[in-house]
Amino acid sequence: MSDSTVPSVLFVCVRNAGRSQMAAALLEHLAGGRVEVRSAGPSPARAVNPAVVEAMAEVGIDISARKPRGLTTELVEAADVVITMGCGDACPYFPGKRYLDWPVDDPARKELADVRPIRDQIARRIRGLLGELGIEPTA
Repeated sequence: MSDSTVPSVLFVCVRNAGRSQMAAALLEHLAGGRVEVRSAGPSPARAVNPAVVEAMAEVGIDISARKPRGLTTELVEAADVVITMGCGDACPYFPGKRYLDWPVDDPARKELADVRPIRDQIARRIRGLLGELGIEPTA
């Protein structure tokens, strides 16, 4: 882990407009400040997917002000765990980092009804990650 006692997790998907944004928001919500959370993508979009924003609002999490962020070496180096979400070779690999790959459907160009199961799958994975980190979810 990093120098602090708080673990740091970085979620990465290609455009940082859907999966990684949902994962970061869900981890922040469920960890209650006990995990440092970031998300990024090697080819960031201009905005977060509106269906993703709406799906998260349905579970009481407002991500409407979030902006996709570019992936940098510094972000990866600062993370204890890097979770990739469907970016394959577009996501760089740094030796010595703990990597997890979560094969989750891309919500791009999907309707809200199709984004909900993706959100719920990510939420289940987040709860599992919290268990691995020894952190009890707040909700």
